[in-house]
Amino acid sequence: MTATPDETARCEWANGEFLAPYHDEEWGVPVHDDDRHFEFLVLEAAQAGLSWLTVLRRREGYRQAFCGFDPVQVARFSKRRVEKLLKDPGIIRNRAKVESTVTNARALLAMKESHGSFDAYLWEFVGGATIVNSWTMTSQIPARTELSDRLSKDLRQRGFRFIGPIVCYSHLQAAGLVNDHLTSCFRFSELRAGAGP
Repeated sequence: MTATPDETARCEWANGEFLAPYHDEEWGVPVHDDDRHFEFLVLEAAQAGLSWLTVLRRREGYRQAFCGFDPVQVARFSKRRVEKLLKDPGIIRNRAKVESTVTNARALLAMKESHGSFDAYLWEFVGGATIVNSWTMTSQIPARTELSDRLSKDLRQRGFRFIGPIVCYSHLQAAGLVNDHLTSCFRFSELRAGAGP
C-alpha cells in the first residue's frame, strides 16, 4: 500500500503524477458512456506488453490523434490516415494496435444496432451491477478471469481486434464493472457504496 498526503491508504501501484490521480479519480468508477468506454479500450489495447504509466503519459497524444476518442470519427479513418498515425510520436506506433483502434470503433458502433449501446452490452455481462472483490494483496488480483475470457471471445466474434482476455479484464476493472481496489484502499469502500450503474 501507498499513502495519500493525508495518510489515506491506496493501492500500492498508484503512485506518481500520472498513476495516483488516475487511481483516485477514474479507476473502478462505473462508466456508462460509449465514448468513455472507447477511450479505455484504445488505451488498454495500447498498453498490451507495456506499462500503464507508459500509456498514461501519452494519453493526450492519443486524444489528439483519435479525435477526442470519438468512435464515430475514428470509424471513418482511411488507410492513409492510419499511415499518418504510424508516424505520430505522441502515440505508440504499433500497426496492429493502431489498425485495431479503427476496427474497434466500427465494431463498437455496430453495438448500437444489437444492444442500443456498447455500454448496455458490457453491463449485461455483470448483471447490471459491479462485481466487488475483496483482495487484501495486489498479488491476489488476477490478470484474467472466466468472465474476461467469455467477454474477449464474444467481442472477437463481433469483429473486435486486440481484445484478448487480459485487455478485457483491464477494461472491466477500469470501467468499474469490477471493483479490484484492495480492501485497505480508501477507494474500495467509496466505490462499494456507490457500486453499480
